[in-house]
Amino acid sequence: MKLLDTVRMAGREVLPLVEGGKGVSVSTGISAGHWALQGGVGTVSAVNADSYDVDGRPIPQIYHAKTRRERQEELIRYAIDGGVTQVKAAREIAGGQGMINVNFLWEMGAAERVIEGILDRIPGLVDGLTCGAGMPYRLADIAMRHNVWFYPIISSARAFNALWKRSYHKAAERLAAVVYEDPWRAGGHNGLSNSEDPNVPQDPYPRVKALRDTMRQYGLGDLPIIMAGGVWRLDEWQDWIGNPELGPIVFQFGTRPLLTVESPIPQAWKRRLRTISKGDVYLNRFSPTGFYSSAVNNSFMQDLRARSARQIAFSAEAVGHHDTMLSIGVRRREVFVSQEDFELAEAWRQVGYTEALRTPDSTLVFVTPENARQILADQAACMGCLSECRFSNWSQSRPGFTTGAKADPRSFCIQKSLQNIAHIPEQLSEVEADEIADHNLMFGGTNAWRFAQDPFYSNGFVPTVKELVERIRSGQ
Repeated sequence: MKLLDTVRMAGREVLPLVEGGKGVSVSTGISAGHWALQGGVGTVSAVNADSYDVDGRPIPQIYHAKTRRERQEELIRYAIDGGVTQVKAAREIAGGQGMINVNFLWEMGAAERVIEGILDRIPGLVDGLTCGAGMPYRLADIAMRHNVWFYPIISSARAFNALWKRSYHKAAERLAAVVYEDPWRAGGHNGLSNSEDPNVPQDPYPRVKALRDTMRQYGLGDLPIIMAGGVWRLDEWQDWIGNPELGPIVFQFGTRPLLTVESPIPQAWKRRLRTISKGDVYLNRFSPTGFYSSAVNNSFMQDLRARSARQIAFSAEAVGHHDTMLSIGVRRREVFVSQEDFELAEAWRQVGYTEALRTPDSTLVFVTPENARQILADQAACMGCLSECRFSNWSQSRPGFTTGAKADPRSFCIQKSLQNIAHIPEQLSEVEADEIADHNLMFGGTNAWRFAQDPFYSNGFVPTVKELVERIRSGQ
């Protein structure tokens, strides 16, 4: 294998190994600090990070305000406190080694206020900002104001070109690297365009080559590109390392750091990682963000698929083939469906899916009364964790703080589910803990199945971050 040399990035020499940011209490100061301690780039997630009480226990993020707008203010306070706490922890562990970046989503609730709130409170402790999930034009402005480096996350040369022309050319001196996040292979939210088929992955090499060609047009030929998504072992990327056609390449690892001693995820999640088979992680479009996302095919995802499958079109009046009356809701309101769909609805009702919930697309989904109550309660409890949410119809920027669309029961409260899986109580039995993990959103890269196949993890071995980095540097 080719030797892995350091690379110059953000004005410093570092190992070309980056810990990928994973939101809601997964990429913490502990994991980021240990990654940086090994000479790489540790990444703290600023997406509702944990802060702690005097006994070191995570402070539950409970919302007391009556309105969504007021609850978002509570969320912002939690997020800033948590981000500050985690960056400080990372710095203490790293001891001046490597770099500490902060990752956030452009489409998260009050993204700019959260990240600037963190930077204001701990000036000089954050090396760089990594941001994606949208088109973060103002990322460069934030970096300039706070004298930090920035790392935009993009999925195509076209996206970078648009960002550069509109904004980034004015802050080129603070641009540290460009993160190419492969939309078919990376975990979490992905940047697939409408013209790309989620079921037909493209080879990343031509896409990264196109990105480099675009960057060279703007004099950025020596700026590192960070390859994110689908990276497991470096001996599989030999034709990328030292390749003059691609220029400097850095590799990001998001999935492998989940299974380390320092990883903060619960043991139930770590156990599940060892059982994932090829194809168990797949792209779906249930996220309330509207983006595609990559998650483990557990009971939570299966329920969302089944919910959408129990769906029929309707109209308020008898029109065309919508000529059969169907009564729905407590008030038995009349809508019209096709005769075929009427029979489907009756069959679903016979087996307990008696509640029909309206969607923004003039369809009805059929769920159990218990599911209906939970969906409506989660929608009412929205705390504005996204800039816009199709599940609850929240919007932080539109009049009335609403998208104006009907809330979509085919989606889910992403904040609730990610908090649930990240904070499974330690005192539960394995069976109880595994059940919680199975019934909540479990993000993962498409390579997560390799935990079960890689001999490095045989016999239940869990490496430290140091051992993992050494393994990666060996090419394996």
